[in-house]
Amino acid sequence: MKKILLVTSLIIGQFAFSQQTDFLKIKKYRVSYLDHKIEETSGLSMFNGKLYTFNDSGNAPELFEISKTSGEILHTLKVNAKNTDWEALTNDGTHFYIGDFGNNDGSRRHLKIFKVPVQNDSLQNSSLKEILFHYPEQTDYISSYYNTDFDAEAMVYAHGKIHLFTKEWAAKATTHYTIEPEVYEKQGAVKTESYKTNFMVTDAAYFDKKLYLVGYTKKTEVFLDVFTETEPGVFFKERPRHYYLGSATAIGQIEGIAVDESGIYLSGEKFRYSVVRTKQAFYFIPKEKLKD
Repeated sequence: MKKILLVTSLIIGQFAFSQQTDFLKIKKYRVSYLDHKIEETSGLSMFNGKLYTFNDSGNAPELFEISKTSGEILHTLKVNAKNTDWEALTNDGTHFYIGDFGNNDGSRRHLKIFKVPVQNDSLQNSSLKEILFHYPEQTDYISSYYNTDFDAEAMVYAHGKIHLFTKEWAAKATTHYTIEPEVYEKQGAVKTESYKTNFMVTDAAYFDKKLYLVGYTKKTEVFLDVFTETEPGVFFKERPRHYYLGSATAIGQIEGIAVDESGIYLSGEKFRYSVVRTKQAFYFIPKEKLKD
């Protein structure tokens, strides 16, 4: 479980707001606190109109269907795979893709994505496959916690490919890689573009030709960037709409985002630091609250 590294000051820094920022403080959009079974919610995915989440490293290998209106757990799906460090969830309408690629010290060599068919709302675990990959640009695997640019917690499925977005602790940016979902021999992720977010990306969603990236800074500031897709699979040619969502000390460590025609769903895992205690929470932002 990766916690934000707090600095002594929680004042929002001038650097973080160097680009035009819209304020969309989500505390008022909290739907509920999540069940204790998903205290470490680490992603969201909308699958055929239903919303799913999961817990990150060291937890049971399970997916949870939760209510879009209350956050209540509706169903639990067992996955026949080890949860080494699950960090992202996406789907293609027939399969879930579970990203087991958390790498916050930069030393991990065995990065994988579990591909699980779904039929009648049930996982077909007997047909589960592993998609293995590496970053061709990474040559140093020496452990260096919270100082690597080869961590990742975000991916989406679009245009027949898996699109992965790195969580760059050192560069405070994200790199967009693509991965072939039908290749089961170890493959090199293909670097396509990068963007200086000035925050660490923790999840992604793709809907209606827009890419949504959410994440935080070490000062606990939580941000959302909304990019417009300029051509299939290309997102970073234009500057995004940039939103400040609040502080993790008030809203939790936001690790999940999903989007549909109604709006944006967000989940934050339980946040603890010193005397600060923030419960795991579920948020919904109606579409009309976002600027075009």
